[in-house]
Amino acid sequence: MRKGLVNRDTAETRIAVEIDLDGTGAYEVSTGIGFLDHMIEQVSRHSLIDIKLKVEGDLHVDQHHTTEDSALALGQALAQALGNKAGIGRYGTAYAPMDETLVRAALDISGRPFFVWKVAFTQEKLGELDTELVEHWFQSLAQTAGLTLHIEQLYGANNHHICEACFKALARALRQAVELDPRKGGAVPSTKGTLGG
Repeated sequence: MRKGLVNRDTAETRIAVEIDLDGTGAYEVSTGIGFLDHMIEQVSRHSLIDIKLKVEGDLHVDQHHTTEDSALALGQALAQALGNKAGIGRYGTAYAPMDETLVRAALDISGRPFFVWKVAFTQEKLGELDTELVEHWFQSLAQTAGLTLHIEQLYGANNHHICEACFKALARALRQAVELDPRKGGAVPSTKGTLGG
């Protein structure tokens, strides 16, 4: 059973997250930020990873801690569910078109966090979500999940479409990377025999 369970309590946020890599894309997401909920739901639905995520954060201060910590906890759960990463595809690449927008995500479940972001928003908010926090969400996820993650906006004009395409591209790339490949016979997909720093 490739499942992850993380409880993360700090003075800024209280988070409970459960994931199942072999799910159906079922989700229960509540961060207190409606647009962020919608984006994380896209990750679940399009990766087929079941996600239960509840965040109680200091939104009376701002959205930074809630956004960052939701991604940190989700990444921890992902790393936990992957275990030693035996048999996984490891790499994933996906293009997500959304009307006039096209975004590409490429990732390697390498155990070595690295993040590249080539996306430009032209407005400060989507719903009530500060758009400057979107990049930070992806970076935080890559950090704790141990992903080499590249997100690139190839083109697009509508900020909602650009943001949603980023999350959907991530989801589809994750689906490829976490799936078990029966041809690998349970081997760790590395000539080193391990995936890590």
